[in-house]
Parts: sequence; structure tokens; C-alpha cells
Amino acid sequence: MTLRQVRMTSIALVGWLVFSLAHAADLTGVPRIVDGDTLAIGSTKFRLQGIDAPETDQICLDGNGVRWICGIEARDQLIAHVASREIKCSSSGIDAYRRTLGTCYLAKEDLNAWMVQQGWALAYVQYSKAYVQAEEDARTNQRGIWKGAFIAPWDWRHKNNKTVILGAFSVPIDAQKLLLGSSASEGAPSPECTIKGNISRNGERIYHMENQRFYARIKMNKGDGRRWFCSPEEAEAAGWRRAVR
Repeated sequence: MTLRQVRMTSIALVGWLVFSLAHAADLTGVPRIVDGDTLAIGSTKFRLQGIDAPETDQICLDGNGVRWICGIEARDQLIAHVASREIKCSSSGIDAYRRTLGTCYLAKEDLNAWMVQQGWALAYVQYSKAYVQAEEDARTNQRGIWKGAFIAPWDWRHKNNKTVILGAFSVPIDAQKLLLGSSASEGAPSPECTIKGNISRNGERIYHMENQRFYARIKMNKGDGRRWFCSPEEAEAAGWRRAVR
């Protein structure tokens, strides 16, 4: 094979790879919705890029200062909006937990933007400023979690007594106490969310089911990034693995 033929073959191969990757970047199907910013189409797990929704174990306060499980509500709102219809997701990379980062569409509607505009997620400005205006619209009109008080999802995952409380203009004076109190961290947020997510001494994220050996020993009020999950799929999508025993 001549040098020219080698070059032509290489160019053709690169073109084929670019074509294949471009088509692999888009995936269409009826999704399984794991939480407010994570879903799966077939075996591909998508993390909705540029947004961060409340975790399924997250507690918020409503407009009357009453605690409610806003993470589950955010998930359920996305489920209800999609309503078992087909969506299309465009990939833009892979995150640290091997989830595909992407923007998903219901017909021509940007679902990432919809979650933020309806107040069920925040613009994740650490990674993208695409949805800042949608968040401002939700905040101004007090939609979703903006009706009351809440902790930003990225802070909820590492909450402590210095955590900033966000929300409506009339955030209760005792909002931090209500959101960070022992009753919110010691017990599961609901009967369907009893899986314990623990972090080992070497930093490994491990989840424990109720029937597993060390489940009772894990004290969820210690913080350190520990959290509750509603299903093994949700825990694994967040980057945790199941305990061996």
C-alpha cells in the first residue's frame, strides 16, 4: 500500500469514527426516571447537564414553613410531565460516575430547562450557565421549591450548620433548624426511601439494604455525605455500589 493510500484510508477511518460518534450521541426512547436530574434510556444513564435537582432524600419547607420531601416531588413531577412518552437525549460527555451528560427533549421542549423553569431544579452554574435565566424566572414567580425554603442540592449532599438556606423572600427565621434538625437526618424521609448510603474510611460510596448485615450500625445523623436512597438503581446512578453483605 502506498503512502497516499495509507493517508486516504486513515482519513476515511477518522471520518467514519466522527460519523459514528455523532450518531451515537443521540438516543431516543421512553425513559426510566431515577430522580429529578437522572434518567435512563435502555442501558444508558443520562445526567441532565447544567441542572441540579433536589436529592430524593432531601427535605424542603413549603410556603407555610412545613417540611416536605421535595426530592421525591421533583422526581415525580418529571415523571408526570414526560408521561411515558418518547424523548430524545443528546450526549455531551461522561461524568465522574460514568453517567452520560446530556440534554433531553420531549418533542422540541428542553426538559433540562423545563425542570429549572418550573422550580424543580437549579441551574448548576459550576458547570453551565445555560439555565440561569430559567432559574430567575422560577425564583421570581416562586414556582416549585422556590415557594418556601430549601438547601441547594450541591450543599445538601454536604450539609452542616453553615449551609446557606435559599427560597422565597419570607424564608422562616428557623428554616435552618427545621431543615438540618436531627429528625430530618436520623430517619428515612419516607417509607419508600430506606436504603442507607454510607461512605467508608477510604472514601468509597456503599449503600446498604435493610436486610444486610451492617445496616443497623450505620448512623445517618453523622453527616459526612451520608444519604438515603429510594432504590438500588437510584443509588448506583449516583455513583454508589451495593454492600457485599
